[in-house]
Amino acid sequence: MNKEIRLIAEWESCSSVLLALPERHTDWDYILEEARDQYRRMIRSFTDNGLHCVVLVVDRVSAGELLQECDLSKVTLIEAEYNDTWTRDYGPISVVRGDRLRALDFGFNGWGLKFASAKDNLVNLFLRDRTVIMPETYRNERDFILEGGSIETDGCGTLLTTSTCLCSPNRNGGHSKGELNEILGKRLGAEHVLWLDYGALAGDDTDSHIDTLCRMAPGNTILFTGCRDMDDPHFEELLKMRAQLTLFRTPEGNPYNLVELPLPSAIYDESGERLPASYANYLVTPDTVFMPVYSQPENDTLACNTVKIAFPGHRVVPVECSTLIKQHGSLHCATMQIPDNLFNSTVYEQ
Repeated sequence: MNKEIRLIAEWESCSSVLLALPERHTDWDYILEEARDQYRRMIRSFTDNGLHCVVLVVDRVSAGELLQECDLSKVTLIEAEYNDTWTRDYGPISVVRGDRLRALDFGFNGWGLKFASAKDNLVNLFLRDRTVIMPETYRNERDFILEGGSIETDGCGTLLTTSTCLCSPNRNGGHSKGELNEILGKRLGAEHVLWLDYGALAGDDTDSHIDTLCRMAPGNTILFTGCRDMDDPHFEELLKMRAQLTLFRTPEGNPYNLVELPLPSAIYDESGERLPASYANYLVTPDTVFMPVYSQPENDTLACNTVKIAFPGHRVVPVECSTLIKQHGSLHCATMQIPDNLFNSTVYEQ
């Protein structure tokens, strides 16, 4: 383990968020205007609630026109090449080393070689070369495949992840949990790794990313996706996941406080495939939880009220994500939080 390094909890420090705008070359092409409207509303929600948005775009002028309803003083447009819009999984992962921030650039291979990712894999290098990421904070970790949506932390050395994803042979050759414990300890300072062996959502391309299933919160709390409908195909798998969560212990040997989030009612694409909608896919900042909702008033309200149990001092801002889920992702997947002082503030002023 490397006690000089600490993976930052999402709620600790966040002044900016990294996004990538849907473009013709992305998988959003078939509903491009709907997708752009989704991002415009999402960005407006962020800027209206204190966040600065750094947005990857193909053309800065046309993107500026698209986002004119937003507070453009809080939006920085960066012309770049990218394959897709899921910045959570190829954006920089933030750690503290000693008393300094570091932006770790891990390898990304399209969720286990499922999709093209060569351009996504170069985005952090590009941001460093453009000095959007402060060059002195950048660290190349690209010999190891790691997606931001596959890990959760409490900021105190505990890391929560899934064996289905991190042990995947198409990511790093199929390391064992023991081998990965050593790697995660060395690179992220993980001292206590919780391996979730159950839990999966229909339509999920990520091999069970943790940010669709379970999230950590202050006070040794874990929020998790539950299912109370015995006729739902997810029921047994999520029940096994819940049972395993009850066995997890803190480094001090205590059980975690478990908070159950509802499972959204089934959402299907045009071909009848169920989509992996989840209320666990929220973005949390030091004072706000941006909550994905899916035009399901009863479930949406219950989810927003439930997350307040884990974050009682936070505002909960619902963000409609019925379009995002059409490409099998949601709010957290589409964003990567950036701690204060990690990005170059002078770039924001250009």
